[in-house]
Amino acid sequence: MALNNATGEGRNWTLILGIGAALVPLMYFSMPTIIVFAAGMLPSGVAWLCDRTDQKYATFCVGGLNLCGVFPYVMKVWADGLEIAGAIDIISNIFSLLIMYSAAGFGWMMFLAIPPVVSAFLTVLAERRVMFLRSLQDDIVQEWGPEVSMMEEPSGTTTTPAPAG
Repeated sequence: MALNNATGEGRNWTLILGIGAALVPLMYFSMPTIIVFAAGMLPSGVAWLCDRTDQKYATFCVGGLNLCGVFPYVMKVWADGLEIAGAIDIISNIFSLLIMYSAAGFGWMMFLAIPPVVSAFLTVLAERRVMFLRSLQDDIVQEWGPEVSMMEEPSGTTTTPAPAG
């Protein structure tokens, strides 16, 4: 299989192999941590599979908040002495899974809700900038006369006023 760097397929396989190589020693030393992460971070894996964009914004939103929901339970496993029975108790408790998956759901809500808000804010800023520039243009025309807003053709004939925006 040839790796296509233009589409990022090579990067994806490199990332997967890198994570796999990092997990092998972790599995030997802290299997309970891997158990909690594997069960708790499932929504992040789904977000990674569903997100077809190059930037992976959905994966970052969902993964970051999912990690915030899983981390307290990983800390509990570490505090309890890295026992597999403790990890299985955590992932078999419906309330701990509810917290982990709800955090990921909040990540999905942020991913869907924040971009339209930011877009509306940037549109308002751009409209205010246009209004400011138009008033500045009107002031310049009043000070220098209407000739400054006229464009001149190469042949020497004048045309309609230049667009204000």
